[in-house]
Amino acid sequence: MMQPQLLFAFSTQPLRLVAGVDEVGRGPLAGDVVAAAVILDPERPIGGLADSKQLTEAQRERLYPLIIANALAWAVARASVEEIDRINILQASLLAMTRAVMALATQPDFVYVDGNRCPQWRYPSEAIVKGDSRIAEIAAASIIAKVTRDRELVELDAVYPGYGLARHKGYPTREHIQALQQLGVTPIHRRSFAPVAQALDGKEPRQL
Repeated sequence: MMQPQLLFAFSTQPLRLVAGVDEVGRGPLAGDVVAAAVILDPERPIGGLADSKQLTEAQRERLYPLIIANALAWAVARASVEEIDRINILQASLLAMTRAVMALATQPDFVYVDGNRCPQWRYPSEAIVKGDSRIAEIAAASIIAKVTRDRELVELDAVYPGYGLARHKGYPTREHIQALQQLGVTPIHRRSFAPVAQALDGKEPRQL
């Protein structure tokens, strides 16, 4: 039986196809929350997998094509800004992870989920706190999700200049909050997040 590739944790549960799923973008004030799911090939191990937050941008960019080229299956999905505002960021994150696993061309027999909660879905699964530093499948998913979202925010920086999106990727830095106050709220900002709501506060949102 195929076993999950582990970084520091071990499992005795016999598994056939194991996926890892992770999301990025819970904390930012702007942009979608993005999730990725990955099924690694034990015959084609990828060295250097780790929590994407602990890797440099250059390391993530190096690993990204290796994961895509060597994984048995991978998929990226998202929950939109509108969905985040409607159902809250936690539920939107779980929705994005569900969509990512469902989008895998090869469906897994078991899913490791980063965090302390699994989505309500049909897959046998286990939530692993700090799973992106313990389980290779989750680490790979975190890298795919992080690189995907970061690239999108760089592109959005050109559409909405002045907010510094390419630098802070939508997170609530002082620069970002000041830009919200001065330039206004754009369609990619999450209105349910306090700094955005405060910047909006009776003002008309900025249009593209």
